[in-house]
Amino acid sequence: MIELRSVTKKYADLIAVKDLDLTVSKGEIFGFIGPNGAGKTTTIKILGGVNAPTSGSVFICGINMGINPEKAKSKIGFIPDRPYLYEKLTGMEFLKFVAGLYGMTAADFSRKADEKLGMFSLLDWSHELIESYSHGMKQRLVMSAALLHDPEVLIVDEPTVGLDPSAIKLVKSLFMRLSGEGVTIFMSTHTLGIAEEICHRIGVIHKGSLIATGTPQELIGQSHTTTAGLEEVFIRLTEEHGVC
Repeated sequence: MIELRSVTKKYADLIAVKDLDLTVSKGEIFGFIGPNGAGKTTTIKILGGVNAPTSGSVFICGINMGINPEKAKSKIGFIPDRPYLYEKLTGMEFLKFVAGLYGMTAADFSRKADEKLGMFSLLDWSHELIESYSHGMKQRLVMSAALLHDPEVLIVDEPTVGLDPSAIKLVKSLFMRLSGEGVTIFMSTHTLGIAEEICHRIGVIHKGSLIATGTPQELIGQSHTTTAGLEEVFIRLTEEHGVC
């Protein structure tokens, strides 16, 4: 469902992502971890179609993002690490705007908007201006918008930032349910406990290169230990490759 072939992203003399090859299967939750500045958010933005790679190709559900970006993006729900919203709109108006981008019918929008807002406990706030929402509410609204068109692929950058414990529990349960329904989830996170808990596989990126990938247990083996948790594995793997 997600395939990156030799993806590289350069900014002047800086190589943010270098020759990244990766495949994520249908229904898989793939965790993407790495130190600050490792290339996680750059990769997320390339996958979401926000930025184009300098070289290489991205395929979403078999569709080449570079050749047919609109069709590829129609398969994606994108959740950034910060909720970028039109704060003078109400929550419902914002969802209607998003629905228009995806060409949803009025009937589908009405049904899905109530469903997603209810899922994230925002239905009572649907006609309030977004500027009156808390940070956590804004993040939940972004998630509602990303799921509005029932995407086949979900691209997520730091999904639990600003969320309280009950909302974090909801998001974890939601991701596992969506995975069971065949939705592919690519999730960048600093919260290693969540990655270890819900991800089928995890990739470790460092200085723009993928240095390790596998199940949590396989990563433990790659770190030459049998007892470490994911946090210790992450530290060992990045230290081996020279954290700066």
